Amino acid sequence: MLDHLTIQCVDLAASARFYDAVLAPLGGTRVMDFGEVIGFGVPPRPDFWIGPHRTGDGFRESHIAFVAPNRAAVDAFFAAAVATGAQVLYEPRLWPEYHANYYGAFVRDPDGNNVEAVSHAPA
Repeated sequence: MLDHLTIQCVDLAASARFYDAVLAPLGGTRVMDFGEVIGFGVPPRPDFWIGPHRTGDGFRESHIAFVAPNRAAVDAFFAAAVATGAQVLYEPRLWPEYHANYYGAFVRDPDGNNVEAVSHAPA
């Protein structure tokens, strides 16, 4: 249903490094880079964008969940996030309260957003 999503970042360079690292294990990469705005996705079309913080005061946390093709990709996302120094919210595990095959990991991005990788595939 979503075509694309953009979030504002206080430190664009730090956020770009974070998303370069954590999206790679999920098959995502920089598809477009206009300097002040960067689009990530699976080529040829970006569907997740980051840009500079320009509007609004204060911070309101967003939860962004990226699809992973399998549990190994969730684990690789988590390892990449930890390597960037991301705060761990939840290590990779099954979340049976969502459904039997919901396998996800949650971390904070450089701006404090709750970023998740999730696989719905069986083990």
